[in-house]
Amino acid sequence: MSIVDAVRAAAPVLAAEDAAGARQRRLTDLAWKHLQDTGVLRALQPARWGGAETPLAEFLDAVVEAGRAAPAAGWVTAVVGVHPWQVALFPEEAQREIWGDDPARTLASSYTPTGKVERADGGYRVSGRWSFSSGCLHTDGVILGGIAGERDWNGAPVADFVSVILDRDQYAIEDTWHTAGLAGTGSNDIVVDGAFVPAHRAQSHVDYTYGLGTPLPGREVNPGALYRLPWAVVFNAIIAAGALGAARGFVDAWTAATRDRRTAAGPVREDHLVQRHLAENAYAVDAGITGLRAVAAELTATAEAGEWPSRETRARHRYALARSAQDAGAAVTRLMRASSGRTAYTDHPLHRRFQDVTAAIGHAFLLADPLGRAHGALALGADDVPAVHL
Repeated sequence: MSIVDAVRAAAPVLAAEDAAGARQRRLTDLAWKHLQDTGVLRALQPARWGGAETPLAEFLDAVVEAGRAAPAAGWVTAVVGVHPWQVALFPEEAQREIWGDDPARTLASSYTPTGKVERADGGYRVSGRWSFSSGCLHTDGVILGGIAGERDWNGAPVADFVSVILDRDQYAIEDTWHTAGLAGTGSNDIVVDGAFVPAHRAQSHVDYTYGLGTPLPGREVNPGALYRLPWAVVFNAIIAAGALGAARGFVDAWTAATRDRRTAAGPVREDHLVQRHLAENAYAVDAGITGLRAVAAELTATAEAGEWPSRETRARHRYALARSAQDAGAAVTRLMRASSGRTAYTDHPLHRRFQDVTAAIGHAFLLADPLGRAHGALALGADDVPAVHL
């Protein structure tokens, strides 16, 4: 059974657990177990470490299906499920420490550099608070982002943004996740007090972006095309997949509710304007999913050819992914406005799903304006290009 089929088979349970997860402000244990059992959380993990080493496009389809059933489950699938791909870029020693004793170990993350990551003898010293760590209550460790001073790149100083991997006993989780949307993701705060992270558990994003194609130790032992994809675009794609899956699930739920809805004039399904309204907005969401697959296919083809996408191409991909999520969010908003007054109740399925989509498209990687400007500036050869992660 493919990863996508496995997620579809688990979808009824994920959907049934969604409301309880929102109330608990975390995925239920049953939902988490079903995600684990599908194999989707290890889809991007190297085969030599017990993973599926699944093509990116298939993983994105699985995320969409999970989000279609339950937005919080889809979001956690996207975020937790991409981390094995990043760990595969780290030195072999780090991979062995993460997966050697238990290949099913999972990691949460929080990349926004709100805490301190400072260079120390033999590694880094980590302190502070990081927010929005989706799935952290279920995972065995965390990847945190921080700026460890500067690095020289082509004669100019650039911020040295690094990812560091911490074990579960190196941080505390603070219960801060009280939200209207994606409540079931349990995206609480990570608090660290002077934890030491050895150098082999840290990696600079300068080598992911400015130095795209720079030899990384993980690529020597994981030589497949999957691990020769640009980090920023991959991360953008998985976040977009989470949002698009949630949007597609909203369209499904809206269609089912509207099919049986009646007014004094008769069945709403017979209203020609409603029919057109559904077609137009469903198209916007489905177009985004189609575009998501196209980006994955182009990235994979480039990697299989032994090449790297240009900065202009990466900007185009990132803008397309963010714009597709924003367009899907706008489509969901239009359908919500065409719903009944009962959707104002907080326990109405459309109300919760609307809040989930709204929360998803607020992610920094889905803000289309700065990415659109970067795409346009690079395409035009402008000197002033926004400092976005490419």
